[in-house]
Amino acid sequence: MTSKTWFITGTSTGFGRALTEALLARGDRVAATLRRPSALDDLAAAYGDHLWRAALDVSEPARVRDVVDAAFAALGRIDVIVSNAGYSLVGAAEEPTDEQVERQLDTNVLGSMTLARAALPHLRAQGGGHLMQFSSIGGQAAFPFVSVYNATKWAMEGFYEALAQEVAGLGIATTLIEPGGFRTDANTRSVDAAPALPAYAELRARTLADFSAPIGDPARLATAVIAAADAPRPPRRLLLGTDAYDAVHASLSARLREVEAQKDTASATDHA
Repeated sequence: MTSKTWFITGTSTGFGRALTEALLARGDRVAATLRRPSALDDLAAAYGDHLWRAALDVSEPARVRDVVDAAFAALGRIDVIVSNAGYSLVGAAEEPTDEQVERQLDTNVLGSMTLARAALPHLRAQGGGHLMQFSSIGGQAAFPFVSVYNATKWAMEGFYEALAQEVAGLGIATTLIEPGGFRTDANTRSVDAAPALPAYAELRARTLADFSAPIGDPARLATAVIAAADAPRPPRRLLLGTDAYDAVHASLSARLREVEAQKDTASATDHA
């Protein structure tokens, strides 16, 4: 198989690191972006010029555009753009501060949108490519105490639904990656927790009691993502984890039942 060149955000830990390691091991080139490039010193020593690094905080739009331009200038063709950088904001809808909400939106939504918008002119110029956006099980199902995080993932799902239709004729594929729970630091080190209000104490306790330990393996996720990128017709959505399948299936089924229940009443507002 012909090797590819990838651009990946958020490569210091978790999914981004696992994907970078797997790609380098199979001989691909990776443009890896992260806040501290020194976190990949070990991979740079092992793989040399197969790894291109740049400091990037995706919440800074001008910097996103500069880094994308620099990567294409340095590497020429880039086949796959992976928008992975992001984090979880935990708290009931009214609990986070305005600053916490703004930072969540700046990173998970505007950062991801800016990356796609910055890459598109380059992908069009080279005649195609593949945009892969990390969404979540929370991009199609919703859960208490992550309402703002859910909002960011639902926003990116809508953005990519439209984007996919816009670029299909340009040779550009899109994939929304929808993982369930995985054994990364996504629920520990990188979480931003909102101040807790007593009004939600009972629900919070019940929610925590129902919480199951993550079962997903990041290395296996990397393998699945690479396989999707290598596919002749990449999937528009990639569900990863039995918990993701179960939750999304239940959510969509419930919503479809609600839609079907209104089949006869929806026409009430049609012009006579």
